[in-house]
Amino acid sequence: MKQAMGQLGVGIMLTASLLMGTGCGGTGKTVNLDLQQKPEAAQFMEPESVRIVIESFEDRRSDKNRLGLRTHLWGGMTYFNVAGGRPGDMIAQILADRLKTRGWKNRAWAVQVTPSGLTTNPNNADIVISGQLLDFSANAKSRLFSTVVTTNSRLIFTAKNIGDQSSTTRSIEGAQRETLFWFNEDDVQQLLAATLKDDIDRYLAETTIENNTLRSTR
Repeated sequence: MKQAMGQLGVGIMLTASLLMGTGCGGTGKTVNLDLQQKPEAAQFMEPESVRIVIESFEDRRSDKNRLGLRTHLWGGMTYFNVAGGRPGDMIAQILADRLKTRGWKNRAWAVQVTPSGLTTNPNNADIVISGQLLDFSANAKSRLFSTVVTTNSRLIFTAKNIGDQSSTTRSIEGAQRETLFWFNEDDVQQLLAATLKDDIDRYLAETTIENNTLRSTR
């Protein structure tokens, strides 16, 4: 009898701990997500001579105040955003960092980023890449014994070729979902970073650079 009661007490304590861990009440705080990923290993090589400039992506989301939120089991919310609250700047920098190490055909490219609010000097570029954020979000919903994390993206990449004044536009959409038994805010960060990486991978797969111009392969 005592052993059974002891096991029951342990079970109750374990259940309570799980409930607290998976769905404690939200405080309304904002968590800044860092989507920069560790650069992939690549052999050192001189960057291509093509000069690429990337401008900040225009934020056209309906809610520009946050990337999303976590709804807690016991009520309340935690909000997600990026440091500085400007995901368009962050995406431009992440794209630039990727191209500097492993861009088209796994080559390194000469890339610069034009700070937000400034205009690119066409004399300093062969290709200017800009874009729009129509959707870029991360949300989590806690429920009994689990938390469901979802991410969504819809990005428009526009590349202007300075030489012949032609342009190429690609629309890339992505979505991921993960159900977690133990929730950590880093999980949201990693899933959204993976979603953005997939978007960039697809953009590179659907475009190519030849004779100092960027063209669509599809």
